Order: sequence, then C-alpha cells, then structure tokens
Amino acid sequence: MRRILIVGATSAIAQEVSKKFAAAGDSLFLVARDGDKVDSVAQDLRVRGAAKVACAVANVNDFERHEPLIQEANEALDGLDGVLIAHGTLPDQKACEADYAVAERELRTNFLSVVSLLTPLANQFEAQRGGFIAVISSVAGDRGRGSNYLYGAAKGGVSLFLQGLRNRLHSAGVSVITVKPGFVDTPMTKDIDKNALFAQPERVAAGIVKAVEQKREVVYLPPFWRAIMLLIRAVPEPIFKRLKL
Repeated sequence: MRRILIVGATSAIAQEVSKKFAAAGDSLFLVARDGDKVDSVAQDLRVRGAAKVACAVANVNDFERHEPLIQEANEALDGLDGVLIAHGTLPDQKACEADYAVAERELRTNFLSVVSLLTPLANQFEAQRGGFIAVISSVAGDRGRGSNYLYGAAKGGVSLFLQGLRNRLHSAGVSVITVKPGFVDTPMTKDIDKNALFAQPERVAAGIVKAVEQKREVVYLPPFWRAIMLLIRAVPEPIFKRLKL
C-alpha cells in the first residue's frame, strides 16, 4: 500500500489515475479547488478500494499554503510515498500577449506553483531515501510555437526543472517522472476541435500508472508523440519560424 498526494485531483486525468491507485488499495490525499467536487471524487475512490482517502481544498497559487498542505497530507496518511501533480490551465495566448498580468498568472499556475510544491516534497523524499514524483507536463514544452508559446514556456520550464530534480534525487532512490501528454479530450480542451490525435484520459492515466510502476523518466502519452516531437524538434529554426503552428 502506497500513500500518495494528488494535486489537481479533480482534473480528468488525475481522476482516472486515482481510480487505478484506489483499485490497488493505496491511500490517497486529494487536493483541489472545488470542495464539493473533490468530496465526490473521494467518495467514489473509497468505493473503488482505496485504503484511505482524505481531502483538502486549496488554490495552487496560494504558495504560502503549500508547506502546511504537505504537512496535512503527511499527518492524514502517516507519511507519503509519492506525489502526482496534475493541475494546470490552458492559457489564452492572445490575452497573455496583450497583458503581462495575465501571462504572469498563467506562469504561476503552470510553472512556479509546481516548483513551490516540489521544493519541500523533494526534500522530504530525499531525506527518507525513497518515493516517486510524477508531474504532468506537456509536449507543448518541447518547442515554442506561436500559437501557445506562453503555455509551452511554462511546461518547458517544468520539464527542465524535473530533469534537474531527477539528476539530484537519483542517488537518493527517488524516481522523478516527467509526463508529456499530447492532445487529451478533457474539459480543458473542450473548445478545441477534436481529431485523431486526441487521446482519452483513461489511456493517458494507464500510461502514468505504468510509468510510476516502472520508474520511468520521461514518458510521452500516447507513445506516438515521442516520434512526432522528435520530428518537430528536428526542423531547423530558419524553417520552423515560418511555419504557422
């Protein structure tokens, strides 16, 4: 039985991952903004077999709340063996271009809040010589595109931060997993026209659980995105900057 903190627990992908953790008999501490929704998710996970489920309501942009929140999770589950960070927003690129305050808010949500949460968590897992850290980044962080470079910059920052954290924590036996989904059919992408590249949250969740169990490092989900992004990264910059992506 593992004791797992899940931040952004009401997101579509996190809910599917939580179901798999619950079925394995794990204990879960769920963090989300919507109290009613997280309570409903918690009740469902108890029925599915979770050994214990506790909840907290928090806004990830309230950085001062992070350390007390982690302490609350430790007390509720009598320690932690892992964390899944699954929160995020999909910014309006044009709004970010027009107003720095909007851009800063999105960077805080999608990048700085992850750094703030992982700083005490990394210290804890390093001290206890074990555990896992899994964070949902994005293929958007692999290369800046004109259509969403603010989001890509945030996710690129997350991926690079995790790379350094992985290097630091390897000798302590802590696995750090960077999850890079492509397009996923979730409420966050409800306004985007769907095509064959869109995956269902259940498929992405299965990949995340497998990555945790296998102590993977960087996973593209679905896996075909690894090849797609390899090609996109290989396009020379003089050509790439002329593409409308």
